[in-house]
Amino acid sequence: MSDKPRNAMQAVLDRAARQTPPPPEPTQAVAVTPASRPDERPIRRPTFDRPSRRNTKLIGGHFRPELAKQLRMLAAEEDTTIQALLEEAIQLLLAKKARGRFGSTAQ
Repeated sequence: MSDKPRNAMQAVLDRAARQTPPPPEPTQAVAVTPASRPDERPIRRPTFDRPSRRNTKLIGGHFRPELAKQLRMLAAEEDTTIQALLEEAIQLLLAKKARGRFGSTAQ
């Protein structure tokens, strides 16, 4: 009696299991062309411009989800943003540590 597959799908699976996979293709090396001048760097253009982010720096951190939730709730209760709350907290910290007070970054 021949060992026949039960259906067409099983035949395809059996055939694929018997075939050896082809060897992986070698990765292509990407040629990097030097700039026309050694000190010249490619110009990096932003995909969009946000005026509110001009002349600012991102300050971030990773915090527990509970803290993030509390900040969102507080911002909603006070009808403000998390960024405004963080700015206020940082200004209070700097005042406490006698580092002076910086101008607001809010526009």
